[in-house]
Amino acid sequence: MEISIVEQHPNPLLKRTEYRFEIHHSAAATPSRDAVRAELAKSVQAPKERIVIERMHSRFGTSRTLGEAAVYQTVDDAKTIVREHILLRNKVIEKATTAAATPAGAPAEAPAKEAPKAVAPQGDAAPPAVAKPEAPKQGGPKKEA
Repeated sequence: MEISIVEQHPNPLLKRTEYRFEIHHSAAATPSRDAVRAELAKSVQAPKERIVIERMHSRFGTSRTLGEAAVYQTVDDAKTIVREHILLRNKVIEKATTAAATPAGAPAEAPAKEAPKAVAPQGDAAPPAVAKPEAPKQGGPKKEA
């Protein structure tokens, strides 16, 4: 896998440097985000934890992948600026599970209380439902010629 940086520009407002890159991966499948992050970390001399890959795209049948990434000044900057699903894809954060959120010994989910059943009033009963008449069929009977 050969990675080359096509474009680089700093973005001080968002505390990051943005990169457009191209990967040539002949005789191999499209590399994973984790592998690309590791190669980008070597290329730009930055820790892998601060690199977030926004998107990667490869066309069918080609051995070339184009992508966009950003290297943030700190991991906390990345966590506050980048959308959560992108952080999950890049494995910068872990997805919270319900089992991890509940304390030990407590039930994972409280049993749901049953809703009281509706009771029809005794004296004033609702009128019975009236059946609707069937609509006439369109077209009428078929005539044989």
